[in-house]
Amino acid sequence: MVEAANQSAQQGIEYIGQFDSGHPLTVFKGAPDINGRVFYNSDYSGFNFETQRLNLSEVFNSLNQQIDDDQAPMLYVGSTMIDRWLPGFREQNDLGLAEQSPIVSIWMGNRSRIAAHYDFPTNIACAVAGRRRFTLFPPDQLNNLYVGPLDFTPAGQPISLVDFAKPDYAKFPRFRRALESALAVELEPGDALLIPSMWWHHVEALEGFNVLVNYWWRNTPAYMGPPLNALQHAMMSLRDLPAEQRMAWRQIFDHYVFDQNEQTIEHIPEHIRGVLNRMDEESARTIRSLLLNKFKQ
Repeated sequence: MVEAANQSAQQGIEYIGQFDSGHPLTVFKGAPDINGRVFYNSDYSGFNFETQRLNLSEVFNSLNQQIDDDQAPMLYVGSTMIDRWLPGFREQNDLGLAEQSPIVSIWMGNRSRIAAHYDFPTNIACAVAGRRRFTLFPPDQLNNLYVGPLDFTPAGQPISLVDFAKPDYAKFPRFRRALESALAVELEPGDALLIPSMWWHHVEALEGFNVLVNYWWRNTPAYMGPPLNALQHAMMSLRDLPAEQRMAWRQIFDHYVFDQNEQTIEHIPEHIRGVLNRMDEESARTIRSLLLNKFKQ
């Protein structure tokens, strides 16, 4: 794919097109005045783009017509599973990460800006056509990135509300501190970037035709579930308790979750430790069943 795209955008388009399964794609389309920024609308009542279902050939026709126009409307195909939409592509283009059982996705479009967000899985992002600029922040910069809603987001993940192209330091003064910890890199076709789990990353596609392939994988078994579920449940159950009760529950969480070690449970006979034992698939199934029953009450 890199070899084809380096010859020309058209060669890259034709190369991808040969794997087209015919399944429609979800496409984000934004007016020129958003400057490629995938974000909320002006009053945060919705988003600054619309979604359409288009065939791959329609996406490429639109890109081709405006490939040299810096002011073209944004066209963005987000995370799309390669094995379903482009069967056969990985047989000729793969990193050989079978042991990790990764989810492999493709991202395509013209110039776009994706707000800083984190992913729970570890991520290897491979630029295969066009250039992309990544700006990364370690997890401890959460407070300085001014993250928006958790349950109302443009593409599923909470995002920073700061416009990286023109930061409003009067509104977001701590963002200057975040920039002190930032790591920035520009990927050329054929370059790859490892993004550790939970690291915030802002992504810019810099040309009229950009393609990225990425590999996501968890370092823990899938049966453990997404930690975001636990956060949302904690917000419902704990956040608005009186301060002294919140402090007591913080100590309980530290004791059983964040700081748990052998001393935590060594006084309990092993056969009655239940969910205090190391998590396995059976334990996870038991907890999930208990929670489902409680939520029905």
